[in-house]
Amino acid sequence: MHCVFRPFPPRYLTKKYIHVMKFYSHYLSSCSFRVRIALGLKGIHHEYVAVDMLNGQHLTDEFLKLSPLGMVPALVDGDIIIADSFAILMYLEEKYPQHPLLPNDLQKRALNYQAANIVSSNRQPLQNPRIQVLFESQIEAPHTTRTHLQANCK
Repeated sequence: MHCVFRPFPPRYLTKKYIHVMKFYSHYLSSCSFRVRIALGLKGIHHEYVAVDMLNGQHLTDEFLKLSPLGMVPALVDGDIIIADSFAILMYLEEKYPQHPLLPNDLQKRALNYQAANIVSSNRQPLQNPRIQVLFESQIEAPHTTRTHLQANCK
């Protein structure tokens, strides 16, 4: 059985003295998903804030203050605001070294960075809605972008 340690504040502290990390996410975002995994593996107490990207909540002035590019995920930890999944992962790894996400062995760590870079620079952009909209506006074909990409970008 695998147990995850979840650090909770002492009972004598009241809510007004405690800030809870806020994690802004969309359930379909794979970038957000990798941060959710890290938060879970590290057992970090946080508040999940759903961002309704399908209805444009990510383009509101309120959200653009957190994430100027209007993308999820975003993490707010007190006065610190981070709006990039890789930067969030690195921040969590440094701030919460317990339950490390990366191996201590330098070669294995490099392989992890390599795999993460392949996902974020080669596969991830093709499923990004902004890129799909761009392709749909550029490709004059009777099929959808996803079908075209699956057939021509293997």
